[in-house]
Amino acid sequence: MKKPLTTDNPDDLRMPLLEAALDHVPFEGWHDKITELAAHDLDLDPGLARLAFPGGVNDMIDLLAQTKDQEMVIHAKELEGLKIREKITKLVRMRLEAEMPVREACRAALTHLALPMHSAQGLKILYRTVDLMWKTIHDPSTDFNYYTKRMTLAGVYSATLLYWLNDESENYTDTWAFLDRRIENVMQIEKTKAKMRGITDKMPDIWGLIHKYRHPHTP
Repeated sequence: MKKPLTTDNPDDLRMPLLEAALDHVPFEGWHDKITELAAHDLDLDPGLARLAFPGGVNDMIDLLAQTKDQEMVIHAKELEGLKIREKITKLVRMRLEAEMPVREACRAALTHLALPMHSAQGLKILYRTVDLMWKTIHDPSTDFNYYTKRMTLAGVYSATLLYWLNDESENYTDTWAFLDRRIENVMQIEKTKAKMRGITDKMPDIWGLIHKYRHPHTP
């Protein structure tokens, strides 16, 4: 049983309640009963737990994700001197390594967020994570490129996360190899796009020529 708390401030109770809940999630999954079990462990009124997490377990999962995001950022100094590709690869790996102590809770969270009524929350959490990855390396992208980078990274991160949850290889070596392959696939796509842009830039302005043909006297 956890050590009872002396505060009744809901904001101060969020992390202790989350930590208490994580003891139960591998066995119970994520559902509203978890907040009551956590409150019981801390000798708290369940009403205070509901005030701390008004959105129920969705709020708990969100807090857990934010905590793991920040654990990833703490190690950002390790990225100095690396190329962009290496930085992103390392960030994805660090984000997964932050989940390792709560692997079963992470698995249960994905199951919970896969339900239609919780999918919007899952997308919000995913976007926040990949957005933070790009911001951590100070990516200057704007407009369309800003969003395509985040969509692409969301696909890489999601696929690697699912692979990791089922990986039984020693030190998750299969997962890191899988991640490298996904990043390589993305790089090949970007190289192809760059080549296509180079080709199209050298091509004549077809629509401009058609316009001049149809309106020869237009300057």
